[in-house]
Amino acid sequence: MIVATTENIAAHDVIETKGQVFGLIVRSRGLAGNLAATLRSIGGGEIHEYTRMLEDSRRQAIDRMIENATAMGANAVTMMRFDSSEIGQSMAEVVAYGTAVVVQPKSGG
Repeated sequence: MIVATTENIAAHDVIETKGQVFGLIVRSRGLAGNLAATLRSIGGGEIHEYTRMLEDSRRQAIDRMIENATAMGANAVTMMRFDSSEIGQSMAEVVAYGTAVVVQPKSGG
């Protein structure tokens, strides 16, 4: 599966557009993770616990998007983007979305 943030994929032609596709995940840090992050935020700097959680969430959102695109019969996703938001005070929603398409390599010419 090719996943691109661009409208076009180099050396490929889009032969069919399947439609919008997304992968969604909602995550929450446990009490211990929230406590460690709160203590770390007092001193400033990167909060590694949340960075890891969001990196993992983005990977899982992409994996779910790919699963959905595959189920639609696509072999690529173009214009892939992320969006995220907070739900309550301890949960984060991450969504990866794009356009599911079928591509084929351009014929030489």
